[in-house]
Amino acid sequence: MTYLNNLNSGQKEAVLATDGPVMILAGAGSGKTRTLVSRISYLLDKIQVSSHQLLALTFSNKAAKEMRERISRELQLDLGSLQVTTFHSFCAKLLRSEANYLGLSKNFTIYDTSETKAVIKSILAKRGISSKELPPSEVLYYIDDLKNNGYYKDTKMDLDYDIDAEDEYYEYYLEYEQELRRANAVDFGGLITGVLELFEKFPKVMNHYQERFKYILVDEYQDTNRCQFHLLKHLSDKNKNICVVGDEDQSIYSWRGADIRNILDFEETYPHAKILKLEQNYRSSKTIIEAASCVIERNSHRKGKKMWTQNSEGNSISIVECPNEQGEAQFVTTKIIEQAEKGTDLSDVAIFYRTNSQSRVIEDALRKNNIPYRVVGGMRFYERKEIKDLLCYLRILVNEKDSLALARIINVPTRGIGATSLRKIEEKAVEENVSLWEMVELIVEKPENYSYLRLSSKIRSSLSEFVNLVWECKTLDKNKEKPSIIFEKLLYESGYIESLRVTKNYEDQARIENLEELGSAIKQFEESSTQPNILSFLESVTLDTNIESDDERSQDMRGEVSLMTIHGAKGLEFPLVFITGAEENIFPSFRSLEEGEMASEEERRLFYVAMTRAMKELYIVFAQGRMLYGQLKFNGPSRFIYEIPDKFYEWIKTGKFGQSYTNDFEESQELYDPDEVVYQVGEERQIEKTKSKFPKGKRVLHALYGEGKIVSNNGLGNEEKVVIKFKDGATKKFMVKFAPLTLL
Repeated sequence: MTYLNNLNSGQKEAVLATDGPVMILAGAGSGKTRTLVSRISYLLDKIQVSSHQLLALTFSNKAAKEMRERISRELQLDLGSLQVTTFHSFCAKLLRSEANYLGLSKNFTIYDTSETKAVIKSILAKRGISSKELPPSEVLYYIDDLKNNGYYKDTKMDLDYDIDAEDEYYEYYLEYEQELRRANAVDFGGLITGVLELFEKFPKVMNHYQERFKYILVDEYQDTNRCQFHLLKHLSDKNKNICVVGDEDQSIYSWRGADIRNILDFEETYPHAKILKLEQNYRSSKTIIEAASCVIERNSHRKGKKMWTQNSEGNSISIVECPNEQGEAQFVTTKIIEQAEKGTDLSDVAIFYRTNSQSRVIEDALRKNNIPYRVVGGMRFYERKEIKDLLCYLRILVNEKDSLALARIINVPTRGIGATSLRKIEEKAVEENVSLWEMVELIVEKPENYSYLRLSSKIRSSLSEFVNLVWECKTLDKNKEKPSIIFEKLLYESGYIESLRVTKNYEDQARIENLEELGSAIKQFEESSTQPNILSFLESVTLDTNIESDDERSQDMRGEVSLMTIHGAKGLEFPLVFITGAEENIFPSFRSLEEGEMASEEERRLFYVAMTRAMKELYIVFAQGRMLYGQLKFNGPSRFIYEIPDKFYEWIKTGKFGQSYTNDFEESQELYDPDEVVYQVGEERQIEKTKSKFPKGKRVLHALYGEGKIVSNNGLGNEEKVVIKFKDGATKKFMVKFAPLTLL
């Protein structure tokens, strides 16, 4: 049992307490993943639990994959049927196995957010309600809230949740559920409520899974909603061998449905539960950990932990007071340049903000100073229009009843089937009680029976070509042809790729590259799957993109500063962290201050999470005045700053252009030169020139490509990159430290 050797006493106790309900309160940076992996390894190795009888649930596919790989390495064996997975993947798999009980077929579609929004929009339109009158997102919020709390129609469970059956939103919910069933589809929340419904209506099915999973483990328990709570309660009711790992001090997702009651009331749910605490931090300096602990101890809704570390004292935290948001951005930029000159890798630096809108000024300052950066977030690959279009083509192959997918792509690329013609076909489908696809097939097979629809010969011809293409691809999929081959056939024979090529504009060329990347993703899926098919690929994509996963953060970020919201930072760590916008009404947010104690405490937890991402150096920055919503606001420092004891920080003020000085220094009147780095060492203020070795506009000689001119450059020192336009018209990008360049 070598996996026990590297555990501290608290971690080892958590691993060995295998029977009955256990809650492990794992503080920030306390090695919870190591503990959880060791516990699973111990159950499989020492207790001899069958991998078939163990279920481990987490919130992202990345975390599940990492955990499974670590267990496999620890035990040096094939884990076989061991389920280390996400809540939604587990429920999707279970529902596909038992779909017939709920009147679903096994090939049901999982709708994402944009598709559920389209369903609501259609429901409202039938009632003559426009999106301006009632945004579909508002109705979806209501429906999500129902499902996050475990509600489904005719539930008999005591949910501690009030339902007003007379509410018009509830009527929309009922119609929405009917539309999903009609399309043989399930939304993301419905994966879990579907399992709850299955268990309640068919006790024999529930008993089967209770018997099977004798040990259940849950990671990030503080992020579970009430629906997930009820699911776990059902699954663990027979054996009671449930182990949850979480930290109430890092519960920051209430807006997404997470319910802190799940962790606070664990002993009420499981009266004989053992409560164990992991309080040793391995990530941060002693100063950072003790300061963060002083802040979070102000919260009353917590179990109570006292974090400590054997790490060194470390530097004092810097509280930085800037005149405005530009000064704030300039201070951060200046400090980053200083650290880069000292050899700090930019990928070790993170800038946090409370809201996305705060990033603009920071990004401007980074660009002006040629500092490479990456905004973690933004539009994701599978949310781009061209990607969603082709995924809808694939969805039609596996689920003909998916009318939403069909309506999206029946005229993409343009086939002359406009909104009026589509509406005629949809209305006829409703009248004959068939799916949209079945109606299209009938029109193609027996056009004479539907001549009164007055569809032009061009439209009928386009529909015929479209149906033939889908039939051919469905046959290929049925005959187990590779998904990548089917994808290419759809891409080219549908005319989609050609419609992009003919325009020859930049945007459409980028879309072609994105579609090529989708083809690569399908091929990679084929290589990693034992039995690849269109359905399994679509399911992997939907589950990956609907969970708030950290997968994109695993990409290589060397040489780039990371910008992100604090919510996006959870689970990450950086040697150098800047928390910006630490002002009242921003952090804590104005809304949280209006909503009362629970909301304010969640903001404090968010501040705690931000502080404990820092390993060595932490800067908490605020502006005396900031332009918000078109007005200059003077909010003052965040209350959380004043909750940090004086002994843990130094207070720094900056001048108009970002120069820094402590309270012991008088403000310098020197003007700031953007080519200069201003910083403080001891009691001396120094100015160092930072110049590019190959500045823009200079002529250079490349050993291979000959003479050229530098058209742009960015980065500093070893990270400097240049773009050169050569005499033959070619433009190429080089890393200066590797390129054979000579200034002319």
